[in-house]
Amino acid sequence: MKYYLGVDTSNYTTSLALCDEEGRIIKNCKKLLPVKQGEKGLRQSDAVFAHTVNLPIVAKELGTADITAVGYSAYPRDIEGSYMPCFLCGKAYAESLAALLDIPVYGFSHQRGHIRAALYSAGAEELLGKEYLAFHVSGGTTEILHVKDGAIELIGGSRDLTAGQAIDRVGVMLGFSFPCGAELENECKRVTSPIKPKISVKGLECHFSGLENLAKKLWVEGGANGTRKKVAAYTIEFVLMTLDKMTENLTALYPGLPIVYSGGVMSNKKIKKHFTDKYNAYFAAPEFSSDNAAGTALLCLDKYKRDVL
Repeated sequence: MKYYLGVDTSNYTTSLALCDEEGRIIKNCKKLLPVKQGEKGLRQSDAVFAHTVNLPIVAKELGTADITAVGYSAYPRDIEGSYMPCFLCGKAYAESLAALLDIPVYGFSHQRGHIRAALYSAGAEELLGKEYLAFHVSGGTTEILHVKDGAIELIGGSRDLTAGQAIDRVGVMLGFSFPCGAELENECKRVTSPIKPKISVKGLECHFSGLENLAKKLWVEGGANGTRKKVAAYTIEFVLMTLDKMTENLTALYPGLPIVYSGGVMSNKKIKKHFTDKYNAYFAAPEFSSDNAAGTALLCLDKYKRDVL
């Protein structure tokens, strides 16, 4: 059996994945980059160092395989000038391996890998090559995309902080470990009636910068006792309502087109249930929503089939 390797070195996760000739993900291995308690993220130089340490560890977990081609995340998004130093680690690893094995190597955007993984996980691969809409909502990106004939067009998103950045900033304020999404979700599970926030959405664009200040105000005014859950629930509700309003506006502009949600923020169970119920949208499973190399492995297989087979 031949296998196709995906490599992704995002700002917070080192990921390697294998898919087989039938397009099935066989291995999906990942390791978070360490972030010190109280910190709200990583400098790129620290991320590059951490990937250098992590790659051999994740490769050992992946194991051996007869690799036919390698794909890697070369840059963040499908736009001119998109660049982030941490992706150089994956590029160096993938191109070195390909040179040693004398096999093809392909570079893709991190964002395209997210969307491909979401289509795979949601059982929506029939959308490949067709027209659809996609949300990419994570720590690094909050964007609305129009996908047609394989091309990705940016049509909306946040004008300041990403949803993931806002969540992590509130989470760190509450004393959670970075990244904070999972702890924040767990904290607000028993809140049945969160405070309804005032969101900022105009058309297909939004603002998340106010969320941090509003959550801080709620936290300070309420005192520490018993308000952590309320602040957590308020934060998730703010993100949910913002994305919901943007989706309402999106469906008015592009009626009838399928919608795919990807990115780590969309692994939140409450958010997923809301959009699945209301819009019958496509969602990735949590392990394919957060940063991973599975989509990149599948993109590698897709391109190899087009170019070689």
